[in-house]
Amino acid sequence: MSWRWALARRVATLVGSGTGSGGAQAQRLFSSSGALLGRRFPPASQIRNEVVGCRGAAFVSARWLHDATQYQTRQDGVSRAEERQDPFELVADELSILANRLRSMVAAEVPKLASAAEYFFKLGAEGKRFRPTVLLLMASALKFPISESTEGGVFSMLASTLRTRQQNIAEITEMIHVASLLHDDVLDDADTRRGVTSLNCIMGNKLSVLAGDFLLSRACVALAALGNTEVVSLMATAVEHLVTGETMQISTSREQRRSMEYYLQKTYYKTASLISNSCKAVAVLAGHTADVSLLAYEYGRNLGLAFQLIDDVLDFTGTSASLGKGSLSDIRHGIITAPMLYAMEEFPQLHDVIDQGFDNPANVELALDYLQKSRGIERTKELAQEHVNLAIKAIEALPDSDDEDVLISRRALIDITQRVITRTK
Repeated sequence: MSWRWALARRVATLVGSGTGSGGAQAQRLFSSSGALLGRRFPPASQIRNEVVGCRGAAFVSARWLHDATQYQTRQDGVSRAEERQDPFELVADELSILANRLRSMVAAEVPKLASAAEYFFKLGAEGKRFRPTVLLLMASALKFPISESTEGGVFSMLASTLRTRQQNIAEITEMIHVASLLHDDVLDDADTRRGVTSLNCIMGNKLSVLAGDFLLSRACVALAALGNTEVVSLMATAVEHLVTGETMQISTSREQRRSMEYYLQKTYYKTASLISNSCKAVAVLAGHTADVSLLAYEYGRNLGLAFQLIDDVLDFTGTSASLGKGSLSDIRHGIITAPMLYAMEEFPQLHDVIDQGFDNPANVELALDYLQKSRGIERTKELAQEHVNLAIKAIEALPDSDDEDVLISRRALIDITQRVITRTK
């Protein structure tokens, strides 16, 4: 349970008691906690005025500060929460702040290392910033609303501090993700990434690996500063999974290459673990229950799996220009993904082709011919849709809220699942 959540709950109990001693105890409690936030708190009388008005429904179902106010409806009868809005636009301002902070965080004393570490954080090279967007929306979707009567007061101050810490999770996640890209490009001998020349092609493998290590170290420093052992454990697990998944990919046996179960486990480790554990970390920082944190995790897990399944489809159906990397890159590296695994079920003779490897271009063409005859692409899209449906169910299962910003963010998280399933790059 978050100490901020516990602090807010205790103060509401004391101040809402209506006694002078309760207000005095609340003032002492905040005074002793002031150093933690580096802020000076207002007198007890002001605290009482800000807390009492929201005490009734404020702490129902383990929430701090639940606002019972109905959201505003426009003159045409349609609420903002019901409108379809661009998920990325909703957090565009925060993303700009994060981008600037990230460029500052990855600065290094050694010029070459600085250039390498900053390579994918430069303006125009940041990519879609998919993960930070999801995490910022998740933070809003799990927000404990603050009523108008408390805005500008101590609770608003606590909420602002929490939001900054959740932004830190987005920054840490992006640094870990970019570090994994730098390492992957070395392992795959890639020549493009995000539509530009890969770092290993420009600066060499050694500096690329060191830049990835440097980003991981910066992520660790930022993670330690949060001072939450559960969050540290979640993010450390995600890094471990990245390594495990990559090892699974480069050291598969003949039987493992043919296994859908093995493929999905590897996909979770390489892609879904980072976003799922980061979503859970956002919930944990906010002091949510284990059940709510698990729903955040399940959303991230299923979104990540769906994302990678569509990525594997696009490796066969997309173009090099649209993907920002070479198409057919997986099969040319001997990596067997869901579309080909499904094709193997329909055409067992594909097993021999795959066992022979794809150094021979004729084998690549033969495998693609079998894939085209099969329902491999369609079945992979169907599996991705199943995971999207599970992600949507996780959002719909979150505790009820009538806060407009919360509802808008939840709608945006659902919209993102649809963008994942319909994307072409």
